[in-house]
Amino acid sequence: MPLDASDHDRHCRVLAVEVGRYVEAVTGADLSRPVPTCPDWDVAELVRHIGAVHRWADRMVRERATERLARDQLELQLPPDVSALPGWLGAGGEALVATLRAADPDASMWVWGADPHVRFWSRRMVHETTVHRVDAELALGRDPDVDADVAADGIDELLENLPAAANFAPKVAALRGDGESMQLEGTDADFHRLVRLEPNGFTWTRERADASVTVRARVADLLMLVYRRLPVTDARFNRVGDHEVLARWLDNSAL
Repeated sequence: MPLDASDHDRHCRVLAVEVGRYVEAVTGADLSRPVPTCPDWDVAELVRHIGAVHRWADRMVRERATERLARDQLELQLPPDVSALPGWLGAGGEALVATLRAADPDASMWVWGADPHVRFWSRRMVHETTVHRVDAELALGRDPDVDADVAADGIDELLENLPAAANFAPKVAALRGDGESMQLEGTDADFHRLVRLEPNGFTWTRERADASVTVRARVADLLMLVYRRLPVTDARFNRVGDHEVLARWLDNSAL
């Protein structure tokens, strides 16, 4: 069953699974391996990043923050031994899941995106964790996968929140045009997303239609494409149409 934006309880369940998958991926691994999809980071720094994000989101939800809390003021209690990072990651992720499960999903609070409620964070943390789990697995030489329904919701979440991301990702403002369009089409699920570049920004719908460019692939691979974790030239993608429209989208939508 596909996820949707309001499904807080299910997002909490998926987040718990994704935290476990991330911890499993990095336990006993060489954490000094570079992360190609996050230049200048090694796997240890990637783990520190997502562990810090989990603790930041946990505190904001617990306090029902009405403004952004400074992440650099958190007491992260990082372990001195790098080999203890997987356990530290798991502890923070489990605490975050518990906080989210105990919270009212409809409670108002600060978010950077489109839905100013607690439920924004259960959904956001699913996809933040999933994409960075993919980063870790790619760095460790694995072939990562994402469940199709999680990947579909991840693409929708990105499309919904991109307009608000212009505050910290200014290139998002360039996602406009004269009606050019991009179709994302899943080959393993009933998934169709049509994005149109309009003079005042972009719009998107869940429909199949003729488009300037169409990209067909498994939904998990489409998620990795829109997050720039796989190159558009990868053999997994079947591209038909105006490749410049796709390149413009990818160049300006990266977060």
